[in-house]
Amino acid sequence: MNKLWAPWRIDYIRSPKEERCVFCKKSQSTNFENDLVLFKGEESFILMNLYPYSNGHIMISPYKHTSDTNDISISCNNEIMFFANETMNILRNSMNAEGFNFGANLGKAGGAGIEEHIHYHIVPRWIGDTNFMPVVGNTKVIVQGLVETWKALAPRFDKTLGNHNA
Repeated sequence: MNKLWAPWRIDYIRSPKEERCVFCKKSQSTNFENDLVLFKGEESFILMNLYPYSNGHIMISPYKHTSDTNDISISCNNEIMFFANETMNILRNSMNAEGFNFGANLGKAGGAGIEEHIHYHIVPRWIGDTNFMPVVGNTKVIVQGLVETWKALAPRFDKTLGNHNA
């Protein structure tokens, strides 16, 4: 049996949880850099993960607060998939990502850390990006800070998807 060790995620697990849904809160953000929001669409938005598995770990979430994929409109699902494809193109071109993990953890049993609001993860991957550091050193190497990554990616999302600061 293979095991995926993610000891750096313990900070998220141990951190106090906000009373208000983090996705609902960030969906209303006007301070995109502070909230790591990269783009706002008609029915969903793109943001960076505060506790990333790797550099450029992005999430896409509908504005609608729901844990049931059946509650999301067809147009919202289409927008999310369009955003996912464009996000992977941006990460491929700007960070030289060689592959991706893409999907959602639905429900507590499915591994959802925030189970009450659906969100999809896009984790860029590179050949050889897993190494001994997390297992032996209990350390995850993130090669760039979150704000620095946001500053590098935000203009690319604006250029590709349109300016959301209007």
